[in-house]
Amino acid sequence: MRKYAYLKEPIQGDEKSPVFKIMLYETKEGFYLFEYDSLDAVQCSSDCCYDSLEDLFEDWNDLIDEQGWIDIEDPLPDCQHDAFIPIRVKGRDTGKPDWGVFETLKDGRWVEYKPV
Repeated sequence: MRKYAYLKEPIQGDEKSPVFKIMLYETKEGFYLFEYDSLDAVQCSSDCCYDSLEDLFEDWNDLIDEQGWIDIEDPLPDCQHDAFIPIRVKGRDTGKPDWGVFETLKDGRWVEYKPV
């Protein structure tokens, strides 16, 4: 399960950058909350983990705008959980990841991805 939301107003994040939107992602270990430092950010600037969805909602629900939580599909296999578009580490699908080098799915093909 993944959901994202926009904040009513930006807040100061832990990484000393503002947080404009957030995404939650459920894993077997808990619930990740990804923070984004701009409205058009594709990947998160920081994250944290919660043991329960209730705790996450308690911390964030009053901060999100009137749209509330918006459902988003889970990432494709081997793709980054925090990314709004399909992004993966190059070679991850073959078991030979080239850490720090990313690719994205464009027109049905995996092509090099360079974050802006």
